[in-house]
Amino acid sequence: MSQKTEKIIIQLKYRDIEQQFSAEPQDAWLLLAKFFNGVVPSFEIAQNLLLNVDLERLAKDIVGIVAFSSEGPNLLVPKNILTDNEVLLLSLVTHYLGRKLGLVNCDSRSKEELQAKLGKSGKSTSTRLGELIKNELVTKDHDGRFRITTFGIVQVQKEVIPKIKAKTSR
Repeated sequence: MSQKTEKIIIQLKYRDIEQQFSAEPQDAWLLLAKFFNGVVPSFEIAQNLLLNVDLERLAKDIVGIVAFSSEGPNLLVPKNILTDNEVLLLSLVTHYLGRKLGLVNCDSRSKEELQAKLGKSGKSTSTRLGELIKNELVTKDHDGRFRITTFGIVQVQKEVIPKIKAKTSR
């Protein structure tokens, strides 16, 4: 009469990865080793490749450039020293941050709202927004509203904010 081998049930959770398996003891050990040798390093590598927004850093980066009041986000630097794209990107990144911090209700802006912020014609605003969309810094949703992409936020932090700070420190 053969004796049935008991199975081991293993449930693993590492950050956002969950895995469960049931196997005989010798196989369970191999599956566990495979998880630690394969999944965990791959997950660590993947995490390093993901674009993430550090809200605390973003908030610190824009201090002195924009501020929130009871009326909403305000540009603190003179518009005449900024390019049209810088004004549009700052407006969108400020709404993104404001939404995340609970200071504004929506992280997207209509073309008309952006046009008013920019102070230019509808055609100029559309042209600039088209450029930003083409460069994957901004996206347009199904309601025709615009929002900054994660890539756009990273680019604003790496390139736009330092340029603005250099312009205002002169």
